[in-house]
Amino acid sequence: MMNLLHWRLLVAVADASNISRAAEEVGMTQSGASQAIAQLESSLGFAVFTRERRHIGVTALGEQVVGHARSMLERLNAIRMLADENRGLQGGRIRLASFPSVTSTLLPGLLRDFKRLHPGMEVVVLEGTDEEVEEWLAADTVELGVVMNPLPGRADFIVGQDVWVAVMPASHPLGRHAGTSGITLEKLADQPFVLATGGCIVNGKSLMEQAGLQLSDIRVKVRDWSSACLLVREGMGVALVPESALPVELRGLCVVPVTPTVQREFGLVCSPCGKSSAATQALLKGLRRGG
Repeated sequence: MMNLLHWRLLVAVADASNISRAAEEVGMTQSGASQAIAQLESSLGFAVFTRERRHIGVTALGEQVVGHARSMLERLNAIRMLADENRGLQGGRIRLASFPSVTSTLLPGLLRDFKRLHPGMEVVVLEGTDEEVEEWLAADTVELGVVMNPLPGRADFIVGQDVWVAVMPASHPLGRHAGTSGITLEKLADQPFVLATGGCIVNGKSLMEQAGLQLSDIRVKVRDWSSACLLVREGMGVALVPESALPVELRGLCVVPVTPTVQREFGLVCSPCGKSSAATQALLKGLRRGG
């Protein structure tokens, strides 16, 4: 059965001439998008797209289908904008503060879905350290902020979670011995260490201190997680990195879970002005009901 997601995907593929880019835009996997297109074409009874090695084209009948789908989505957006205007949301603007690792991984999908449902509203993302996010919330500079490990009851919505992992050179003896069972912070504390902060006060050094340990040999300190992984690959030391911040290319690296598990949780927190903002509350309501 064809649904709204199929039609959005159809238009996105026609615009991008590429299934993987279109899938990312609408929030699907590439395999899921390919299956959805096949189902849509099977339901229509004709091919909408032509497939070449590195290019997706549109057939003559497909051009007409894409045109109708585009018109349908534009009219749906017009209806949504009318509904937002009636609720006093049209032209609403939300300032949302976050830090880099969440901005690039967890927020894009959430904000894409919100923009689709409320095309007349704008979300402006301000990026800073976790300390700066807290300062902006307290000063009412932003309506929403992403807070790491919020106290129980403080967050208005939990954006996501991840865990810390140890990253070491592929040939490192600790990695070979740990296998999939994991490695303790105590075993990492005395190793040559690449300290990455990610712009946050919660990092490898603070995790060690919370566990009553001290890093004895910090060789280099960097802000960027990817830079830390590159230095580890070059044999500079080991590092503690959030799993969501691992590079795509892990060649030359050994990634081992930390045991016991150390987790990060990210929550959206309203500032005082955010609590009275109709646009902000509409965003939170949409997130709680899954879009």
